[in-house]
Amino acid sequence: MSPAFGAMEVEHYSKGVLLEPFVHQVGGHSCVLRFNDTTICKPLIQREHQFYETLPTEMRKFTPQYEGVVSVSFEEDEDGNLCLIAYPLNGDHENLENLDNSDCEPKSKLLRWTNKKTMLLENEKISKEWVRQHRKEEKMKSHKLEEEFEWLKKSEVLYYTLEKKGNVSSQFKHHNPWSMKCHQQQLQRMKENAKHRNQYKFILLENLTSRYEVPCVLDLKMGTRQHGDDASEEKKANQIRKCQQSTSAVIGVRVCGMQVYQAGTGQLMFMNKYHGRKLSVQGFKEALYQFFHNGKYLRRELFESVIKKLTELKSVLEKQESYRFYSSSLLIIYDGKERQEVAVDSDPEDLEDLSEESSDESAGAYAYKPTASTVDVRMIDFAHTTCKYYGEDSVVHEGQDTGYVFGLQNLIDIIKEIRDESSE
Repeated sequence: MSPAFGAMEVEHYSKGVLLEPFVHQVGGHSCVLRFNDTTICKPLIQREHQFYETLPTEMRKFTPQYEGVVSVSFEEDEDGNLCLIAYPLNGDHENLENLDNSDCEPKSKLLRWTNKKTMLLENEKISKEWVRQHRKEEKMKSHKLEEEFEWLKKSEVLYYTLEKKGNVSSQFKHHNPWSMKCHQQQLQRMKENAKHRNQYKFILLENLTSRYEVPCVLDLKMGTRQHGDDASEEKKANQIRKCQQSTSAVIGVRVCGMQVYQAGTGQLMFMNKYHGRKLSVQGFKEALYQFFHNGKYLRRELFESVIKKLTELKSVLEKQESYRFYSSSLLIIYDGKERQEVAVDSDPEDLEDLSEESSDESAGAYAYKPTASTVDVRMIDFAHTTCKYYGEDSVVHEGQDTGYVFGLQNLIDIIKEIRDESSE
């Protein structure tokens, strides 16, 4: 068990933890699940696991913290609901060492949202009595939900209006269509293989969104090449085609997913990878602008921090000998719940109806400006990463990953363009 888990958690953890959909997953095809408030997990891919265990020190600040490995089982409760339960390995690494997650690759077939097999798992903190009380209500709604999900699968850009009552962050649980899709696919794959085996290894990683009340997440597929060295000819041709038909071939980066909170309307905007592939370079720039815009104004205070972190990451990667981060993504995350600050001599009552338009210098003593928000920049998804230090790879690369670095530089330049144009 990872030392990251304290003694207070051991008893609960040893009994198994119910895994939930990670609602802030906006891209990728691997199912990401919520383990607890600060930790997520995903199917263990040997190459990605090796990357985290041999990660260069200078790269650690730009990747999620690796927190260990768990065993995950596919189970049904007494009401027939499909669940994924995580258990500790109990030091029995040998019996689990040969577990293969190759059949966890995504399939086009989706698990349909039926009355009995609902994918919305209840929080482990909620009692079974509460679940039973609401089961009848959920079944009555299931037909409508199934119709809605069919519509979600066909939509590439979505807007959801959140209720004005309650905490905005608490309303995220049932709203992200991409996390629903990935979770249903994972349940279907494990269900189909349950007769052959029912034990999988998942890696535990830091939940990068846990510090934010309303996470705004941008998932960018980086590099001019996406296929790994071990890809089949069919896979290779498919990935090359996707790059050539998107901004990947031109600028080394494309949108893989996006989640933005629109403060002006109280809506959530989602953009998926299918829309991202269709964008031109100008469309990519407009998507970036949209990511930094909260529906009322551009979050200009975020630009310098993002540019600084991207520039630092670029410098780090330029020094990484032999690494190739094929099909890896880059996350940019900030809080859509903006904190405001006011002048010392301001009366809070006088500021209640103050609009953003009056937040310039002409507002005098009653001016208020957004505080400098924390922005996170992290690399994720290393299933196709290669390096000469891995030993078993038949292809050995020299020097830096020029395709990834090329994409980073173009990303920096485009963000600078948006910053400069917005200040004119």
